Amino acid sequence: MGGLFSKKRKNSLQDRVTDEDRAILGLKMQRDKLKMASKRYESNIERNRELAKALLKDGKKERALLLLKRKKFIETLIVRISNQLEQIQQLICEIELAQLNHEVYEKLKQGNDALQSLNQKISVEDVEKILDDTREAAELQEEISSLISGQLTNTDLNEVEEEFTRLMEEQLPEVPTEALPERESPKRVSAKEDEPRSKKIALPAS
Repeated sequence: MGGLFSKKRKNSLQDRVTDEDRAILGLKMQRDKLKMASKRYESNIERNRELAKALLKDGKKERALLLLKRKKFIETLIVRISNQLEQIQQLICEIELAQLNHEVYEKLKQGNDALQSLNQKISVEDVEKILDDTREAAELQEEISSLISGQLTNTDLNEVEEEFTRLMEEQLPEVPTEALPERESPKRVSAKEDEPRSKKIALPAS
């Protein structure tokens, strides 16, 4: 079971490795080999120089001259290796920069596709309707705020007073147009008519 997962993981990594990655890896490996060769040649140069000095002391001029020629040849090899290293390093940088540019292009393309997809979900008519509704709501809010804050002109105040007066008149009861009947005044009783009644209710003297 674990071997199956390991194999799948390995295949997944291989799928993500591009030809450019393999090219960069190959160039870096070649660069490292050239650096190792350059170090080996540099050590040979110093050793040949010391041997040439020893041979000259022993009077072996021809062998000393041969070693110096060999030393010079190795120096030319080191110069060639140095030039090759510069070319390889420059090529690696150019490939990596190209990869980076490609990644940036892909991200920009994905972003542009996402933007177009979102724009397709929103129509111009919907946007205009939302803007109109927002504008109307803002105008209404401004009107209400203006009323609340008391920013009314004299004309507005007069119109409000007139409307208030009309409403008050509508609430009053209707006044009858016909004349009301006259009320008869009560008849006055004379003193003579009232005298017998007074006598009937008078108490006898003791």
